Amino acid sequence: MAFNVYLPVAGVAVNGLTIAGAGGAVGFLSGLFGVGGGFIITPLMIFLGIPTTVAIATGAHQASATAVSGALAHLARRNIDFRIGNVLLVSGIVGSLAGTQLVSALRSAGQFDLFVSLCYVVMLGSIGTMMLIESVGAMLKPDAVSAGRYRRRHTWAHRLPLRLRFPHSRLYISVLPVLAIGALIGVLTAVMGVGGGFVLVPAMVYILKMRTPHAVGTSLYQIMFVAGFTTLSQAYFLQSVDVVLGLLLIVAGVLGTQLGAKAGANLKGEHLRALLAILVLAVCARVAVDLVSVPEDLYAVAAPRSHK
Repeated sequence: MAFNVYLPVAGVAVNGLTIAGAGGAVGFLSGLFGVGGGFIITPLMIFLGIPTTVAIATGAHQASATAVSGALAHLARRNIDFRIGNVLLVSGIVGSLAGTQLVSALRSAGQFDLFVSLCYVVMLGSIGTMMLIESVGAMLKPDAVSAGRYRRRHTWAHRLPLRLRFPHSRLYISVLPVLAIGALIGVLTAVMGVGGGFVLVPAMVYILKMRTPHAVGTSLYQIMFVAGFTTLSQAYFLQSVDVVLGLLLIVAGVLGTQLGAKAGANLKGEHLRALLAILVLAVCARVAVDLVSVPEDLYAVAAPRSHK
């Protein structure tokens, strides 16, 4: 059944039901894994013919909205560490501003689409592989080796100066890696249109040694603010946010997020990480295929689009 909707900023007409279905599915995954969903929705929008810059800016818009819904669900379970989340938030906004300027420079150089595709392949491929190896290893460990004991072991992040205590997560660690992780997520949000949860959740679990439920909830808390700020900055500086597309994704995504949060409550932390790793690698493979495949028309003549 066709329900075509014209997207003014993107300059294309799309099937509204297809977009809504994609938003609902990504929302479910957001609530399940604690990710903004941008690393799925942005490539999907590009596959559907939406310009890369519009897909990225609107993907950040959708990631922010679904993260709000997911954060509320995790707030009820007391899974959000607000102290760590606020540190991530401050550095994330700084990173987002830097990323928006990088987007502008890459667009001026005509290398933006290639850069984004390479970022997706490298980031998703490396993180997905590491997560899958660790999570499968955790599931194969004897029950005598508890996950709690594993997370309490100190890493290099615990030996750095400027240590702070985070009572909710029972951590006493340096604030420096927390700031660095937040800034990286801000840059990724601006450049790739992702909430950054696929980096943030593993970083908090493996580097900061947070429990997976707390990492998921805190990730959503940080994503909803940083992705929202990124949307506003790209709308102002780049004029690349399509409100019609964003609304279609948000309405369906918010509903899907609540369902995903409920489903995730019944899964163990290592199972969640394994499923997220498989999903990340699947998206990576799809982007890689498009990157190396030969287009049907090697040369094409098209009128320039009016949006920046």
